[in-house]
Amino acid sequence: MAKLSVDRAFLKARSHIKKGEVDEALQLYQQVLDVFPRNRRAQEGLTALSNPPQEIINQLIDIYNHGQLAETIEQAQKLVEQYPNAFIIWNILGVTATKIGNVSEAIKAFGKVTQLNPNFVDAHYNMGIFLQGQGRLEEAIDSYNKAVSLNPNYAEAHNNMAMVLKDQGKLEEAIDSYNKALSIDPNYTKAYNNMGIVLKDQGKLEEAIGSFNKALFLNPNYVEAYNNIGNVLQKLGRLAEALDSYNKALSLNPNYAEAYNNIGIVLRGEGRFEEAIGSYNKAVSLNPNYAEAHNNVAMVLRDQGKLEEAIDACNKGLSLNPNYTEAYNNLGVVLHDQGKREEAMDAYNKALSLNPNYAEAHNNIGIILQDQGKRVEAISAYSKALLFEPDNEEARARKLHQQAHICDWVAIKEDTDVIPKLGITKQYISPFLILSLEDVPERHRLRSEIYAKVKYPQKPLPIESKPLKKPKRLRIAYFSADFKEHAVAYLMAKIFENHDREQFEIFGYSIFGKKEDNLTKRIVKSFDVFNDVQDMNDKEVALLARQDQIDIAIDLNGYTENCRTGIFAYRAAPIQINYLGYPGTMGAKFMDYIIADQILIPGDLKRHYSENIIFLPNSYMATDNTLPIAEVTPSRFELGLPEKGFIFCAINNNYKYSLAEFEIWIRLLKKIDDSVLWLLESNEFAKENLIAEVTSHGVDPKRIIFAKKVSHDKYLAQFRHADLFIDTFNYNAGATACNALWAGLPVVTKFGQSYTARMAGSLLSAINLPELITETVEEYEELILELASTPKRLMDIKQKLAENRLTQPLFNSELFTQHLEDSYQQVYQNYFDGKPHQTIYVNK
Repeated sequence: MAKLSVDRAFLKARSHIKKGEVDEALQLYQQVLDVFPRNRRAQEGLTALSNPPQEIINQLIDIYNHGQLAETIEQAQKLVEQYPNAFIIWNILGVTATKIGNVSEAIKAFGKVTQLNPNFVDAHYNMGIFLQGQGRLEEAIDSYNKAVSLNPNYAEAHNNMAMVLKDQGKLEEAIDSYNKALSIDPNYTKAYNNMGIVLKDQGKLEEAIGSFNKALFLNPNYVEAYNNIGNVLQKLGRLAEALDSYNKALSLNPNYAEAYNNIGIVLRGEGRFEEAIGSYNKAVSLNPNYAEAHNNVAMVLRDQGKLEEAIDACNKGLSLNPNYTEAYNNLGVVLHDQGKREEAMDAYNKALSLNPNYAEAHNNIGIILQDQGKRVEAISAYSKALLFEPDNEEARARKLHQQAHICDWVAIKEDTDVIPKLGITKQYISPFLILSLEDVPERHRLRSEIYAKVKYPQKPLPIESKPLKKPKRLRIAYFSADFKEHAVAYLMAKIFENHDREQFEIFGYSIFGKKEDNLTKRIVKSFDVFNDVQDMNDKEVALLARQDQIDIAIDLNGYTENCRTGIFAYRAAPIQINYLGYPGTMGAKFMDYIIADQILIPGDLKRHYSENIIFLPNSYMATDNTLPIAEVTPSRFELGLPEKGFIFCAINNNYKYSLAEFEIWIRLLKKIDDSVLWLLESNEFAKENLIAEVTSHGVDPKRIIFAKKVSHDKYLAQFRHADLFIDTFNYNAGATACNALWAGLPVVTKFGQSYTARMAGSLLSAINLPELITETVEEYEELILELASTPKRLMDIKQKLAENRLTQPLFNSELFTQHLEDSYQQVYQNYFDGKPHQTIYVNK
């Protein structure tokens, strides 16, 4: 349309207006705008004809600003009936409808605005806000892009677009949009604050604090910025500073519920559970619909072992926000704690129905699947978690541990470079998961220290003053989830019975499970006092131990399955000892001692243990010299073994095997004719992988024999058919090696550096068979080959073992108990004398 034609259109429009022909004038102005979208005269003419007088518009805006939203809607609807082309009124109607959540009215209103005036920038911006609130993020981006295409200097649109990009996980693009907003308006406080949130999500924590501080420089009373700085400081572990920042926010706005919620998070992290609940409840009192605060209350209640109350709090959060993904996940965690696996799985799946990319829910499903023995499915769940959150170290460690269980060494090799980093820098993981994957005691300690610090922040119960007079009988308490047919129980049963009742009163605290078998009945009878405390929370158990006046508490679980480490974090007794169940340091300030020997932990390796060390004179391992071996030994045929040929035995947990040992074992099979390798059939997947590995090396898979799980006495008896037990490297046979030696089967091991890599060496030293301990991989293979190919040498070893079995210290349960009791007397005397905990040496 030429300039002359445009001028003619305006003249005709004025003529129509004089005649009262408004629609005709509107059409002419629209025709001009169709060709020249930014023609100011046409826009002004269209606005003047489409809208009511400015005074009426101002009145409507005033009603809106006073929060009278229902009245705004009512007045706007009347005005659009009178002025159907008044896009400004339609825009106000859309904004108000968005505010009250009237979705259909908002869509209709904004659609009408863009239809009447496609170039009205605010309409596209407001439509973006509405779509963003509906979670329609791609559509919101389109609306914001239309706004900035019409007005490139629209800082608010760039800011809001960045918020949507952040929600989509496009963090770099979000930063770019915030920078565009700030280049337009360098004093745009909200953009600095929002950019800080994205920088925090990127892990650029110091940069995030810088961005929040820029917002505060522009607005020293910006409450949200103080709150956000607190969040970053919390992530940096600077908890005292975080609390200061949250309190600064509250000094500016005492009714700021989010700051109270965040203070609760810090207090929970410090183990100040009651104070945390108080802070969360304050947040709820200010905002009764604060679903996140209810969810956080649930997690503190779980920390306290108040599981039913925790479920109620989760459900409260979900009643306020039925789409609260994290609350469903946490509900699943609590249900799993209660042993309700199916209900927990339902909760996790509900979380995933809301957010299929929720890594934590996939990880938690993996935990349930592994509990059910569904190891391959568990690995798949952990892999899904890592797909959506590649840096999730817990999921990776759990995946690796399950891959070790099924002997999938190809998959483990893919993560070889990652293993040394897991749990020692950014995140914590359960330290047990990595014990079999590397022999580096320094990192084992780091993992334990980080894990203990994060997982067990409980404030210890007040320390009671020591007695004025030393007790005649010390009260010794053993805490375990495994007072049943379990390796630790078999090793300890005789010790419980042997304790000198004139010097000691022995307490047992069963912290998990109600299964009763013959071994359980025997153990319960061996205690002077036996407490089943599985239904009590950790603090209640610690208080019971205080009430029982326990002098020394021994944790027989450490960081193993069904442990209750929180009991010791609360300080159940003045002296607390880590023993036997967990093969390594717990890295916890509340564990005073670890029981070992100088073979298990030589002097140059002491630094890798946070506990003071109790050095027993022979071996750290408790044993039972009355342990029955079945009188009738199953035949070779019954066990699937060949009638003739050398039998290498490695009946051990499959997760302890690695390719390093297995390739040696395959070479030995090739060198010793008619030999077989006798392994434990832990699971079908490991069996398949082990057979495949053997086959790939050109060895007949029939030369791999898998032992089934049988009763303990038969398990011991079947060792009699083996010729030699061959040990694993990173994680030795412990109780298994002890059982093999008790049954008369020699064990060849290799010394490593970690506790787990020196256990069998300790046993062999205590039974005076040091010639079966090697120092290198080459020595290990050479010794096994020599023994397998020199019957006379092996027979001499077996004869020596038979002679030493009941004459050397390893299987002298009475002597071991005396040494253990000597250590208890020493550590208590040290405490009674007011001395700090220190290394203890027990003499022979």
